[in-house]
Amino acid sequence: MSRRGLAAVSSVLDQAASSATNILVLVLAARLSSASGFADFSMVYVTFSVLLGLNMSYVGQTVVLEKEADGRLGAVCRSSVLFTAGAAGAAGLVLAGTGLVVPGDAGWAFLALGAVLPFVLVQDGLRYCFSALRAPERALAADTLRLVCVVAALAVQPHGASPGRLVLVWGLSALPALGLGLWLLRPYVRDARADVRPYLRRGHLGQRFVVEFAVGNGSSQLAVLGLGAFATPLAVGALRGATTLFGPLNVLFNSANAFGPPIVGRASGRRGVVRLTAVMGAALAAVGAGWAAVLYALPDGLGRHLLGDTWTAASALLPATGAQYAVMGLGTCALLTLRVLNPKATLSLQVVFSLLSVALLLAGYAAWGVAGAAWGLALGSATKAAAGWLRVRAVEAAPAG
Repeated sequence: MSRRGLAAVSSVLDQAASSATNILVLVLAARLSSASGFADFSMVYVTFSVLLGLNMSYVGQTVVLEKEADGRLGAVCRSSVLFTAGAAGAAGLVLAGTGLVVPGDAGWAFLALGAVLPFVLVQDGLRYCFSALRAPERALAADTLRLVCVVAALAVQPHGASPGRLVLVWGLSALPALGLGLWLLRPYVRDARADVRPYLRRGHLGQRFVVEFAVGNGSSQLAVLGLGAFATPLAVGALRGATTLFGPLNVLFNSANAFGPPIVGRASGRRGVVRLTAVMGAALAAVGAGWAAVLYALPDGLGRHLLGDTWTAASALLPATGAQYAVMGLGTCALLTLRVLNPKATLSLQVVFSLLSVALLLAGYAAWGVAGAAWGLALGSATKAAAGWLRVRAVEAAPAG
């Protein structure tokens, strides 16, 4: 296999290791916690997921776009690590202050997240440095160690462990992978000089990516988090538990976004691009529906083995969440098509239909409870996919030039 092929395989495996880490963290936390304890843990983990996405958008995506010589890349990577550490430290202080105000176990969990946030964000950010340096096998090594350490650390925790303890153990388990990642990065940045000023300037490219994330993934994550604030944390736990079971599909969606553009871009003309992505979308939708059917058929005993007390509430949401992931496959490929044919066409779609998804989630909860919220998310994803393919059709029919 060529070096390019090995790099692609390493990148896919690294994405799989990262996704598996997130899935297993939630599965183990659900098994160790009561339903209310997992609800508190889920609120904190959703908060982390939003911060992780913001860091990926503002720092990570700008790093991987660098195409300068290795000397320049070394400086970019060193600067990104330094900026991430500083920004995560500042955010950690805010989270710690929030934890002192929020009562009960949730407050302790937010306090723990504030303490470990710099470790987990810097460790995750190293993946983008290795991607830019065309050394994804180094990211794979660090993320595999991260997976092993977090599973081992959480597996030995006692049943009924508090959310704060679980968050602290999860965060501290990133230290070995962080150390390995920094050691593997050292040869590339040894003689480089860090400069964080570009990240602080107005017009930094990451600001656009943050907007796309905020109206895409971030808005729905914050809406789910908001349910715990004005409704009940148990709703967050149920929704998070259901989506955790669909974690393997996120690997496929993320891989399509990461490796799809160069592959699709080789198709013959606009019609060839659309034909190829339509086939990809149909395949992803079929996989999503099939995975939903498998989960729906799981015996209750096996389901409780996976999610503990949260299984009862989460299993009721599987039809809605399965429908959501099926149409997300279609929507992912619609956006992929637009990125290849007309990249400027995606932002307006993300803004309008992501906000619509949030509105449908909240309206669904107000009308029919947690199940209504799940079906609201599914309907939002369906309208976004439909609008995406309508925009693809318009772009395909537009005159060239």
